[in-house]
Amino acid sequence: MAGGEHGSGRVGEREGSLVEHPTLRRIARSLKERPGALAPDDGSPRRAAVAVVFRQTDDDVLELLLIKRSEREGDPWSGHVALPGGRHDPEDATLQDTAVRETLEETGIDIARDGHVLGTLDELRPRTPVLPPIIVTPFVAVVPATVSIEPSDEVADAFWVPLATLADPTIAIESDIKNRDATWRVPTYQLGAHVVWGMTERILRNLLSLIVDSSTA
Repeated sequence: MAGGEHGSGRVGEREGSLVEHPTLRRIARSLKERPGALAPDDGSPRRAAVAVVFRQTDDDVLELLLIKRSEREGDPWSGHVALPGGRHDPEDATLQDTAVRETLEETGIDIARDGHVLGTLDELRPRTPVLPPIIVTPFVAVVPATVSIEPSDEVADAFWVPLATLADPTIAIESDIKNRDATWRVPTYQLGAHVVWGMTERILRNLLSLIVDSSTA
């Protein structure tokens, strides 16, 4: 048997062992049937990719990985609670490679080696005028519960959030966010001391909508 066939077999076995939770199965099926919508391309926009990383704990709780970016001068996302990810590098063959590479660099989690990418959510652009024009592609992935986080100096904190917590309607509120001497009232998720807003909030809202839609399909 060819090496490629052996490799594809191992990937299939890994996917099967990781995508056991019923919600993950519904997400995988939905993303396969309807990949994320592409954002309008106005010529040569800068591109970036993020990873929505799930794990299933030993007691069958689905958790999602979030990071808090370090405070860095000149970084428009400095200090934000976010998903691991970043700008596309010319050496990245695909945007999926970008999401996988950035996740590894920022958190030490190797999706390519240990996990599996399920598909993409809708692409989006920043709505905040102070942020650079860019198209962000979110990739949904799953990794084993045993992975360990080794944050880089770009990451002040990295933590797992139960999916059920994000789905709690009481944490989804409008908040006043101050950024670069401007204040906006925007939708947020309040996760204790952490406030999720902007593109990360929109990505998570799209994810939750997909899960609700998949449960009624």
